[in-house]
Amino acid sequence: MLNYKVVELSTVTDEEIEKAINERVREGWNLDGIHFAMRDSSKRPAMAFILFTRNSD
Repeated sequence: MLNYKVVELSTVTDEEIEKAINERVREGWNLDGIHFAMRDSSKRPAMAFILFTRNSD
C-alpha cells in the first residue's frame, strides 16, 4: 500500500523547499511532486505543496 504526505510551505524560497525535501527524504519518503499556488498580483508563488510517497510495511 502506498502512503502519501503533503507538506505545505507558506514561505516559498529555494532554501525552504530544499529543507522540506531533505527532511522528508531522510525520513524515508520519496519526492512525488511540487505544486505552487500563485497570487494574481505577483509572479512569485504564494504557497507550495510538496508531495511525497512511500510504501507501507
